[in-house]
Order: sequence, then C-alpha cells, then structure tokens
Amino acid sequence: MNSVDAMSAAAQAILWPAASGSRVQGPPRRWLRGIEMAIAMLSAITLVATVSDNLAAPRDGSDGAGGPAERADRAPGEAVPAWAPSREWTVGAYLGSPYTYDSDVKITKPGTHDFTVKDVEWFGQPFTNPIYYGVRVSRWFEGGRTGAMLDFTHSKAISRRDQEAKFEGTYDGKPAPEKALIGDVFKKLEASHGHNMLTLNGLVRLPSLSWRFSPYVGLGAGINLPHSEVHVVTEPSRTYEYQMTGPVGQALVGLEVRLARTSYFLEYKFSLADYWMPLSGRDGYILPYDLWLQIQRWWNGDEPRDGWAATRLTSHQVIGGLSVRVAAP
Repeated sequence: MNSVDAMSAAAQAILWPAASGSRVQGPPRRWLRGIEMAIAMLSAITLVATVSDNLAAPRDGSDGAGGPAERADRAPGEAVPAWAPSREWTVGAYLGSPYTYDSDVKITKPGTHDFTVKDVEWFGQPFTNPIYYGVRVSRWFEGGRTGAMLDFTHSKAISRRDQEAKFEGTYDGKPAPEKALIGDVFKKLEASHGHNMLTLNGLVRLPSLSWRFSPYVGLGAGINLPHSEVHVVTEPSRTYEYQMTGPVGQALVGLEVRLARTSYFLEYKFSLADYWMPLSGRDGYILPYDLWLQIQRWWNGDEPRDGWAATRLTSHQVIGGLSVRVAAP
C-alpha cells in the first residue's frame, strides 16, 4: 500500500467509522466530505511534488536553463535555488470543494411578493458537471514577499427542492404559508452554472524554514457574476442568465510547494458574497451579452419584471491546484 492509499484509508476510518464490520449507513455530513477531500489532495500534492522534485528540480542552484538563480535579497555568494520565491508572474488553475452555510432568501415584487424563506440549505456538488474550478494570475513583487492576484472561482449553490422551510411575509398577494417545501414555491432556486466570484487579492508570503515550502495569506474583494436560476412557480417564466449581483470578499491561507518551473498549492478560502438578483424572467446566452443587457436595464431605470431575489452566501472552500511561472527575471 502506497502513502496515498494509506492516508485515504486512514481518512475513511476517521470520517466513516465501521460498525460490526460495515460502514455506517446514511450519507456523511457535507463538512466531513470536505475534510476527506483536503486530506486526499494534500496526500496527492505531497506525492507529486516529491516525484517531480526528484525528476526535474535542478540541484546546483541554477535556474534550470544553465544560468544562476537570481533573487533580489540574496546575500553575496549565497547559493539560492531556482525554486526560491522571487519577483515573478504565475498562471494557475485549481479544483476544490465548497461548503456554503444556510441563508435566508428574500423575494420582492411590488403588489405580489414580499416574503422570506428561512435557512435555505445550499449544496455545491463540486464533482458534478459543471464542476468546481478556478483560474488565477499572480504577480509577485521584488523579493517575492508581497504580491497581487486576480482570482476567478466557479462554485455552485443549489437549493434542495425537498427541504421544508419556514416562510414569512406575503406570497402571491396572500399570507405566505408558515412552512412549505422549497419545490412547492420554486421551480428553480440556484446558481448551478456558477456561483462565480472575481476578486483582486493582496498576497503576503509568511516566513518559512525551507525554500521549497512557501506559506502565504491573502485578502481580497471583487464582484459576483453568477448564473442566476430562479423561478417562482406563480411567475410565467424563469430567470436564467448571467448577472452582476453585488460585492464579494475573500480571505485565504495556503501552502505552495515550489519546483523549478511550477508550483503545487493547497489552500483554504473563506468567501462572503452578497446577492441581489434582478428577476428579469429571461433566458440568457453568454456572460458578456447578459451583462450588457443588465447594464442597459439599469441605465434606463427599468425594474426587473419579476422582482428581486436577495441572499448572502457564506462559504468555506478547500482547493488544490498547479501554477506555472510564465515570466521571471
């Protein structure tokens, strides 16, 4: 049994203990799935980094192309390996798994709806198409200690139609039911083609005992660009389009495993996203066109035909990925 199999077996033993020689019945909690995924990703990254180091990393302090490795703060005569943090550009991609807290959803339409659905449960389904993924471009400044990153995350937030939830307010001109199934009030309530977040982040590398392993933290803000999918059953059509719905903030902490030309990273992200979705009642096409139509409606002062939907999505995310240094002095 290799190290990855051993760690995966240990994770399953901890998260899903056996009873009388069989696994406990019933689905595990969502946060336990996230912990197992983090352990598996850490095991895989450690294994790949070790193998790649043995096969590809230069041993003589060169840059991998015959020249000396340079770094702005190195002392005269100090041998600095090519994988040491420095001024550089990187491009990266990653996969991951989110956990999104339950949140209230408020629907407003003058004269028709003004109700709140309490504690809607959100599911991410990160490995069901479309999967959870992200891409980023980073710039590390002189010395490689501070940097900036443009980060795009494609997550998902899907309500459970069979969830019984509490309702408050006015629904279809009448008092909302005290309790009802989500599926009895909504045909759709989700952002399954993207709880998309675009953020600009500041980065700081933390002190490390090794050139190879580089911990870092970051803080950023940006905008939500979800594919909103909302359809109240009493409305004639659904809203199914890309939108700008409000601000998002995120904080992150990660560990970069640096090789000669590439890096692997494992990261935890916390995001806080305010949603204010205009319910236009139209099927969208592509993101630029949908956003252009939304800006036109806003500029003309047009109210969305079916009202507004508002919520706040608060998420934990565990990600793992690969970045490539595309430009370095």
